[in-house]
Amino acid sequence: MANDPRTLDGLPLRGKRVLVRVDYNVPLEKDGTVADDRRIAASLPTVRRILEAPAAAILCSHLGRPKAKPEAKYSLAPVARRLAELLGRPVSFVPDCVGPAAEAAAAAAKPGDCLLLENLRFHPGEEKNDPAFAASLARLADLYVDDAFGAAHRAHASVSGVPALLPSGAGYLLAREVEVLQGLLREPKRPFVVITGGAKVSDKVPVLRNLLPLADALLVGGGMAYTFLRARGVAVGKSLVEETAVQAAREILREADVEDVEVVLPVDHVCAERLEAGIASRVAAGSVPADLAGLDIGPATVEEFAGILGKAGTVLWNGPLGAFETPPFD
Repeated sequence: MANDPRTLDGLPLRGKRVLVRVDYNVPLEKDGTVADDRRIAASLPTVRRILEAPAAAILCSHLGRPKAKPEAKYSLAPVARRLAELLGRPVSFVPDCVGPAAEAAAAAAKPGDCLLLENLRFHPGEEKNDPAFAASLARLADLYVDDAFGAAHRAHASVSGVPALLPSGAGYLLAREVEVLQGLLREPKRPFVVITGGAKVSDKVPVLRNLLPLADALLVGGGMAYTFLRARGVAVGKSLVEETAVQAAREILREADVEDVEVVLPVDHVCAERLEAGIASRVAAGSVPADLAGLDIGPATVEEFAGILGKAGTVLWNGPLGAFETPPFD
């Protein structure tokens, strides 16, 4: 999609301040260093294009699930350090994403400067798509670029609020992912298997509903599997369940029946009393015991999923199938 007017190539970058929504939701080691920098590396073509325009790149992202307030373990400061190493040039970390500190840093940014703002989710306005919060972000820049494909489906201020306020375009990563996805959905090789995971069903309801008429099978793992299992009447113990999305899960299961899509849920689970590194775990078949939480798919589920995926002509995978950042569930 080079020189596509819908991307950053269609924006007048030179001399401007560009707010870039990236996806730096990366795992961190206990010492605070970045454990996996692939998402950071994937953003480099977009960031470099902006810096070389030259323009000022003001990057923003979320990390983890803080409770709408600052939490040190979710700071993006370690990400700024790793980004600087990968870019081979300084990256200024800004200790807030809106307000006086952010506005002063953005105002002082010169073409060729790279800034990384602190975690967007330290403010409740991000996930609430608050217009005032979106306006505060928009004040930092002249242009907006979205390069966060993994967050593009979210109705959050930095994703849907800001582009309504600034001239906008897609980053190279987002544009490439959309191009690949469009091609995949036009003519998927059969069987077409969708495998999905992650924590929240509500984030993926629209996506799943759009995919059901195209898919041959839907495999569900991760935390969201327990919302689907609850919808089917299976006991899930202390597992993560998004109670407000149980009805939506039931509806998706009904729609899958209508579309003749096979929905495969976990038949066994790696369980523990709580999510904690190094905690004792065991495999439970069928339902999850009342005193335990399901934190990963079990070996029988792995075998079943692998059998289906091995026969697939096309696989679309979105989200992890367990608490992969925490051993022994990694």
